[in-house]
Amino acid sequence: MTLTRTSVPALRRGVRRQFDKARNVAILMAPEKVIMLDDVADAILSECDAVSSVEDITSRLSARFATPAEEIQGDVLAFLQTLHDQGLIQS
Repeated sequence: MTLTRTSVPALRRGVRRQFDKARNVAILMAPEKVIMLDDVADAILSECDAVSSVEDITSRLSARFATPAEEIQGDVLAFLQTLHDQGLIQS
């Protein structure tokens, strides 16, 4: 499935985002998998609340980082699509 601007992403059951104090980094934990997140990835995932569309998420990130939504929407969609393809998020 391909995500679109109207898709509503959410972490799949058993997947969670948290802060790893030992590594001093945000991580995404899934069964048998730990992914270290950079600041951008963590910001995107912090907005995935199973209610907001990709367009809503992009709009909030645009305001938060003072960047035009048109400039970041492709990157947000590509990142979320990668996580979707890996089975870490659903829409």
